[in-house]
Parts: sequence; C-alpha cells; structure tokens
Amino acid sequence: MTPIIAEIIGTALLILLGQGVVANVVLNKTIGNNSGWIVVTVGWALAVFVAVVVAGPYSGAHINPAVSIGLAFAGKFPWASVPGYILAQMIGAMLGAILVWLLYKDHFDATKDGATKKAVFCTAPAIRNLFSNLFSEIVGTFVLVFTILYFTNASVNDTQSVIGLGSLGAIPVAFLVWAIGLSLGGTTGYAINPARDLGPRIIHSLLPIKNKTSGDWGYSWVPVLGPIIGASIAGVSALLLA
Repeated sequence: MTPIIAEIIGTALLILLGQGVVANVVLNKTIGNNSGWIVVTVGWALAVFVAVVVAGPYSGAHINPAVSIGLAFAGKFPWASVPGYILAQMIGAMLGAILVWLLYKDHFDATKDGATKKAVFCTAPAIRNLFSNLFSEIVGTFVLVFTILYFTNASVNDTQSVIGLGSLGAIPVAFLVWAIGLSLGGTTGYAINPARDLGPRIIHSLLPIKNKTSGDWGYSWVPVLGPIIGASIAGVSALLLA
C-alpha cells in the first residue's frame, strides 16, 4: 500500500466511523438515537484508532491536513509531500461521507429536520461567534498536533531486542482525540481536521438529500483555517522547544 492510498483509506475509515456515530445518534429511528455526546466522542476516538491502525504503517496516518502541515512546520515531514497527502485526505473524507449516507439513507429519509441531517456531515457552532469559534478550533488543533509531536514510541529494551506496541500504539492518539472532544468540543463540535469537515460538507451539498438545508458556507472556513493555524503554531512551537 502506498502512502497516498493509505491516507485515502485511513481517512475514509475515519469518516465512515466518525460520521457514522453522529448519524446513529442524531438521525430518527436509529437504534442509537439520542444516546448523547459521550457516545459521539467515544465513537470519534475509536474511529481515529481504526484509521491509525490501518494507515499508520504505510503513511504515518496523518488522516488530517492539519497534522501534515503541523509536522512539516516541525521539520518532521517534507513540505513537498503535503499537497499529495491533503488531496488524499480530502478524497478519503468524501468517500467516507458517501458511504455513511448510503448506509443511513433510510434514516436520513425518516428525519425531517435539515439541520440535523447536515450535522452528520459537518460541524456547526453551538453559539455562532466567528472569532470565538475560530479560536476554539485553533486551540483544539494546537492540543492535538502539539501532543502528537511529543508522543514517544513505547518499547522494551532487552539487550539488542526492541519490542514495540504494534497496533496498540494507536491508542494514545484515540485517547487524545477523546480528551479534546470531551473538554474542548462543546463549542464548535471539534472539527480539528479540515478534510473531516470540508470534504463531507461538499458531499452534503451534492447529494440528493430531502429537506436539505444550505451547507452554511459562511461558516465553512472556520473549521478549515482554525485547524491550519493551530497546527502551524504547534509545529513551530515544538521546533523552537526542541
């Protein structure tokens, strides 16, 4: 598997499971309807775990343009590879969004409220204040990328042998995303990932969804620019502190 294919598949899995848990919670007549914020944050955390397990060995499992940009600023990823990774992440996010719509189509049809349907695809602020919303996305993504840059590879040294955690190494990333969702996600829904928000938002605008509301493009720049700023600050900070 090439890094680009890994980023497509990993990001598609992220959105399939992450957007899928939102659909299960908010859409009508699902078994998980109204199960709440804790279920959403746990579902997204586990979605990250699955995506990292699959893509990690081949691409490093960025699955997020902000992570690619933050690592590049920190000097840990070549800038020349950033555009290809971002394109792959956008493709994966859009594919994942389409799969969620197909899987939950009956429940989309059973849900009258257009804003609820849109919530499956993309984030929206609890209180609309673009400056505060942008700041929230900056802080959340800063915590994500800055912490990732300080992860170490857990291993056991026994003379010359090194035993790593293998797939279990994805658990810290899942816990990190879970912590961000629980503590910082109540303001904007913690996009912290431009592809996670923009890709599905584009798909929402293209799909034949009944009673569909607008994609709120006046807000759409916040979950794109905020994560990029937060990741850039995190990457530069880690580089200066090295």
